[in-house]
Amino acid sequence: MTGFVRHIMAALLAIMAIGSGSAALAQGAVTDTGYVLGPGDVIEVSVLGQPEFTTRGRVRADGTIVLPFVGSTQISGDTSVSFAKRVGASLKAGGFYANPIVNVEIASYASRYVIVLGAVAQPGLQPVDRAYRVSEIIARAGGIRADGAEFVSVRKASGEELKLDFQKLATGADADDPFVAPGDKVYVPAAETYYIYGQINAPGVYPVRDQMTLRKAMARGGGLTALGSQKKVSVFRDGKKTPLTLDEPIRPGDVIVIGERVF
Repeated sequence: MTGFVRHIMAALLAIMAIGSGSAALAQGAVTDTGYVLGPGDVIEVSVLGQPEFTTRGRVRADGTIVLPFVGSTQISGDTSVSFAKRVGASLKAGGFYANPIVNVEIASYASRYVIVLGAVAQPGLQPVDRAYRVSEIIARAGGIRADGAEFVSVRKASGEELKLDFQKLATGADADDPFVAPGDKVYVPAAETYYIYGQINAPGVYPVRDQMTLRKAMARGGGLTALGSQKKVSVFRDGKKTPLTLDEPIRPGDVIVIGERVF
């Protein structure tokens, strides 16, 4: 048998091994739960001690990638671990290496991600390389900003919408903190606000928190100045002056004016 014929047969065996690896994956033979590769992801494939094989490439739109010796092969649906096993088996079956140790590194995530928007420190795409809960995704995005609301909205890829209490996400049971899936959108709206000015130490705009009373709103504003008077606190709601005791709740959009006491 000529060297040319042997090379052709080796290449055919490699392709057959890749195909059989795909069938095993479909039957559940590969059970690792890492990031599932897909179109747009960039990977680097290397064989230990064989620098001529090292290559980096992007998974094409049809879910394939081109590798030395092996050629174009389907990768979409594999993890880096399962694909490394398949490539190693193909290289061995093709006679290219006796016992290749293949390593697959993900250089850029692009195909499986959750979109995080709104009042978080770092909005954008968060790659999903394992099972993540909503609280973990928010943490990876830098957490909720000070002006963020106390709830999180999640729109599932299926169209289902969830409204989750952030306090329960952070401290509650697992049932209060569901898993996300690729394609989900996590949105943290800005908190609704109230306004306070006049004889207050820190006038400005502040978020309305749960069970926030007029007294708490004034405390959030730093408390009254030396000239301020609790008897001259006015609340304007929808443009109208609204009688409110210190222990009654305020509403979003309220304007609180602290008057000056008379000596």
